[in-house]
Amino acid sequence: MNASYTYFLILAASLAGPLALSFDKKVAFYKKWKFLFPAMILPAVFYIIWDSYFTSRGVWSFNESYISGVKYFGLPIEEILFFFVVPYCCVFIYECIRCYFPQIKEGKWAGSFLKMLAVVLLATGLLSYQLYYTSWTFILLSFFLLLFFLLKKYFTSFHSAVFLIAYAVILIPFLVVNGFLTAIPVVLYNDAENLGVRLYTIPFEDVFYGMLLIFLNIIIFEQLRSRL
Repeated sequence: MNASYTYFLILAASLAGPLALSFDKKVAFYKKWKFLFPAMILPAVFYIIWDSYFTSRGVWSFNESYISGVKYFGLPIEEILFFFVVPYCCVFIYECIRCYFPQIKEGKWAGSFLKMLAVVLLATGLLSYQLYYTSWTFILLSFFLLLFFLLKKYFTSFHSAVFLIAYAVILIPFLVVNGFLTAIPVVLYNDAENLGVRLYTIPFEDVFYGMLLIFLNIIIFEQLRSRL
């Protein structure tokens, strides 16, 4: 196998299951594509700009041996596809949990947990201001969570409890995929820009980097579904 297809094959393998199961009768995820595909655009643009900037600053880089070599905005085409493939898979898991476990109700615990998380992340991000990956990731996630609570009356379709339970499940495949990307390694992180704490080969910050990506996709997905 040509090693330059490694990143692409990891993405294809990640997408295969959720895409094939999108036609499951109970979830019927394919019927929700009209909400999902538009919902993915803004978060993807935001993350591509962020990713491109961090790549240019050397916060992380890509191993040329494992990518196709096709680049846009200084990023491998595979990295751009990541911001569509991963949200598709994660929103699919979220929707499966929502459909198969309708008994999950919104509770104060979920809102309290997210508020506490936002405060802790904000404090840690500010204290780690010299670490680009840590500070940006923690502060941005904190900002969007706090903004959500300030404007919560406009986002009644978003359920914090379902999101948290879904993200706990999502973390398993998310960390597996990121584990492959960092162990091979396809993506190389500059530890001078993060806390230096690793979950196997994965920077701790990836947990919250992914959380923000999925949070943005789901909240827009739910808004579009409630209005269209």
